[in-house]
Amino acid sequence: MSELPAIQFQAVSKRFTFSREAPQSILETLISFFSRRRKSPGEDDLWAVQDVSFDVQKGQSFGIVGRNGSGKSTILKMISRVLRPTLGRVMVNGRISALLELGAGFHPDLTGRENVFLNASLMGLSDKETENRFRDILEFSELGEFIDMPVKYYSSGMYMRLGFSVAINMDPDILVIDEILAVGDQPFQTKCLDAILDIKRQGVTVVFVSHNINIMRSMCTHLLWVDRGNVRALGDVTTVADLYTAYSTELEDTQLQRPAYERRGNQQIEITGVRFLDSENEPQQHFAPGARMVIEIGYHAHVPAKNPEFGLAIFRHDGVQINGPNTRLDGIDLGQVAGRGAVRYEIEALPLAVGRYMVTVAIHHGELPLCYDLHEEAYAFRVLSGDRPVTEGVLELPATWRHAALLPEGE
Repeated sequence: MSELPAIQFQAVSKRFTFSREAPQSILETLISFFSRRRKSPGEDDLWAVQDVSFDVQKGQSFGIVGRNGSGKSTILKMISRVLRPTLGRVMVNGRISALLELGAGFHPDLTGRENVFLNASLMGLSDKETENRFRDILEFSELGEFIDMPVKYYSSGMYMRLGFSVAINMDPDILVIDEILAVGDQPFQTKCLDAILDIKRQGVTVVFVSHNINIMRSMCTHLLWVDRGNVRALGDVTTVADLYTAYSTELEDTQLQRPAYERRGNQQIEITGVRFLDSENEPQQHFAPGARMVIEIGYHAHVPAKNPEFGLAIFRHDGVQINGPNTRLDGIDLGQVAGRGAVRYEIEALPLAVGRYMVTVAIHHGELPLCYDLHEEAYAFRVLSGDRPVTEGVLELPATWRHAALLPEGE
């Protein structure tokens, strides 16, 4: 007889019903009367998950991806028995340890230590068993003396540290983790990912959600893609991750067309357009690391100007500024500018890592603090990996790895 899966979803749907509160004033009564005339019973109900079926085998690392509001967290809550399905069946075989929203399962007035024992007792552990695990929980969380402070005073990072430490030290058969790992400092996030890898090697089933598709590729064996509560794809991590990445890129392409932006300046010299050009001098919005890229700034000088300053700034999508060059700092003399023309900023080998980037473009007076035209984060392009492996960080430096022989001792 074959072994039962760790988790089974059979035609599962989850509905959230929103009830209206009784009106407390004449105005609320009138508003309630007219809004109810427009809506039939049940029209406000939300089907967060609709007819979802999948199995997670024991020992698998199973990821769930999708945009915000797609139903990912609802699925995790049904696995963790926080929510019951409206339709269908959810079957779980094994003890679950779950890390969901910040502070979930913690009582704000209790200390970190007291919350550890409370959570452990809810999972069926005795005080003696919890005491044996407490040192490991405290050491991993790095909370030190803060463990005896009421958790209502904790920062989001401290909540995450304690919650994750408790979750991995309960000897679970199934570990469920929401995208909570986005909170906290980078060293602790890395520590958590290493801990998940150790748990995987022990044969624990891991189910988690993350918006970082690269983490999902490295951590998961199987992937579920949900969209508006429905299954879009289910299968091995490479196939589904590729489908989801292509879908996300297509969505972002629509955002690259013309993002909303702030404009300043008197427009005596007007920015008429900005183009990103490839090595063939063709307009492009997608570039590979190391590729040639030209940022062309079109202008119309309505009044003649002597050597105006053209500048730009490139920002990563999260606001990190990459650079901020301008013609004045680089000693470029454009001479007398009048009528229409263009200025180009040529990058021979684009050093940027994979991601989406925004560009601010500006024209200023060459000597006075006078802005002719400024388009703040008005233009966007994307760096894609292609067949190259995805790297971490901001830049791809033009460097080479070499194996060098060890020097003799004493040199």
